[in-house]
Amino acid sequence: MDYVLPDLIESDLKILFIGINPGIRSAEVGHHFAGRSNRFWKFLFESGLTPVKYDAFHDYELLNLGYGITNIAPRTTATAAELTPAELKEGALVLLDKIRQSKPRIAAYLGKVVYRYLSGRKNFDWGRQEPTLVAGVIDFVLPNPSGLNRIPLPEQLKMYQELERIREKFCY
Repeated sequence: MDYVLPDLIESDLKILFIGINPGIRSAEVGHHFAGRSNRFWKFLFESGLTPVKYDAFHDYELLNLGYGITNIAPRTTATAAELTPAELKEGALVLLDKIRQSKPRIAAYLGKVVYRYLSGRKNFDWGRQEPTLVAGVIDFVLPNPSGLNRIPLPEQLKMYQELERIREKFCY
């Protein structure tokens, strides 16, 4: 499938959520995080980042909250493991330009793979990262919300709740 899911980006977002790449279901329906086992929408609501539980078909409504969505790689795959290192390296360069141009207050990386390719760092933990990759943008690494992620759900949710605390503190 060669469908490219369009970014949801505007200038001066509060949070830009950055995934690895669109899954098959997302490409089929034309909306972000549409996979049946994906927990993105659940985590946003349960952490307090959104006032209601949105779904993929209302992804564009995140812009009204000051949130956007993009990916490091545009190619649709069943799993991120199908992406090549070359695709991820090339995507990282494009993504850094998107972050520099849109200047979100927080860049929320959905998975360590995304942040590793952007930063070149090997050892880092979940949460806020220092030093930042783009001046004036807070880097925050979250677990990938895919149903394939084996981190216990309460632990994943805690990290999204921490992002909400950071958002409250730094996004006026």
